[in-house]
Amino acid sequence: MSHILIVDDDEMIAQMASEILMDAGHACGWVADGERALDLLRWRRPDLLLLDQDMPGLTGAQVLRSLRSSAETYDLPVIMFTGISGVEDENAAFHNGAQAYIRKPFEAHVLIGQVDEVLAPRAERPSHLSLMDHLEQATGRWRDAPKQRAVS
Repeated sequence: MSHILIVDDDEMIAQMASEILMDAGHACGWVADGERALDLLRWRRPDLLLLDQDMPGLTGAQVLRSLRSSAETYDLPVIMFTGISGVEDENAAFHNGAQAYIRKPFEAHVLIGQVDEVLAPRAERPSHLSLMDHLEQATGRWRDAPKQRAVS
């Protein structure tokens, strides 16, 4: 079971997505704006964020950029969720760091399929790797690895 936070200012859409995902075995909660989402993420990290792109106040794009610039949430999976259509908006979502993009209105099987696809690669690893550990792993320098001594 994954924990999913839905961020959408449209209560009907958020409720419908929540019900679909709960029926699929996920735990869901939702908030109506980007500011509340960022506040909530300071004390609880979900496995996935379903983020509306066009909201009053902080937009989904602003929230996503904030997440990607934080050492605590840089790797949080995000699916952008929007009624806006257009290749430019989709490209902007991916450029800002979204793993997937779903257009509203959506079909239940599309939502579940995208959520499963985004969560699948994370099933075999911890839900979060600190930024320092990630950088050390990416460069091949683990803290636990024995230090190489310089030979004179």
